[in-house]
Amino acid sequence: MRIHCLGGGLVGLYVTDRLVEYGYDVHLFDVVERVTKAKFWKTDCLDHDHSDADIIVNMVPGSIGARVIHELKNTGVRIVDLSFSEQTPDTQSESQSTILWDVGIAPGLSNMLVAMASRKFGILDEVTIKVGGNPSKPDDNWSYMAPFSPHDVIAEYTRPARIIRDGELVIVPAITDLHTIDANGRKMEAFLTDGLRSLLDVPAKNMGEYTVRWPGHIDKYQHSDLDPDDLVEEWRFDISKGEFTWMEVKVRSGKNNIKWVVEDSGHGLDSSMARTTGLVTACCVIAWAENENLLSKGIHAPESLDDDTIQYVIDVMREQGVVIEKTEFEE
Repeated sequence: MRIHCLGGGLVGLYVTDRLVEYGYDVHLFDVVERVTKAKFWKTDCLDHDHSDADIIVNMVPGSIGARVIHELKNTGVRIVDLSFSEQTPDTQSESQSTILWDVGIAPGLSNMLVAMASRKFGILDEVTIKVGGNPSKPDDNWSYMAPFSPHDVIAEYTRPARIIRDGELVIVPAITDLHTIDANGRKMEAFLTDGLRSLLDVPAKNMGEYTVRWPGHIDKYQHSDLDPDDLVEEWRFDISKGEFTWMEVKVRSGKNNIKWVVEDSGHGLDSSMARTTGLVTACCVIAWAENENLLSKGIHAPESLDDDTIQYVIDVMREQGVVIEKTEFEE
């Protein structure tokens, strides 16, 4: 089984090395030199012929993710897309490749959890997703460092957010509904961002996704005159600093309520965001590698995965030390 991984950032490198550990023939393509267990190609991924791969994993920054999908969609090779591009793969014209997209933590695992609830309960009354990767403690500056492309973070802060309100699609400005929350004993702030994507098609009366940050971070951003390139430097990730990723997914349907809480603080040199995002991605690749018929031909969001595959993702994450707690109750 040959797997081509495109992009070796924090998450991309983690996914690549996990796939090597599973015994696959893994090739990593990046324009920046990377130290990896895979065979490494220092090149623009689009300058290489990927038709000899069994699966392509697209982990380039969102700014170029859609272009990569467009160039590779007619190779006939199965594609797992983690680029989180604003232009999602389902908007592409007809594809000869079968594509599974948005397989990270959120979007990704969040979609899978909501999909399981939707299959169990039908129309959902309310879905609320809150998620963020942040330093373990706030500081006197940004109280933030970007665990993935800082330009993608800025896109989150500026792109209007699509939500469901009273059963209708509503578009609101980014950073709407800024409020204080409790994130496992931490006083944090949450605000609406455009993270629902394919979940907008799940039958629900109310739904929204919130990004979580330390208090003061988003106010500082809104009053900053730094350009994106300056922010890239200001938010540079420092693996030596403590950090954590936290997500809460709440689903309500009639008297049925489910709350999932996911949390990780990294392990060794692997950041929490690399682990929580990358484990989901790697599990999806492995499940598809082991079962070519996992998905029918076409373009699929994470909600297309069956409950057994989703449970496999959850089980592997727990085995690797990611805390995943589920609470069910009736009101």
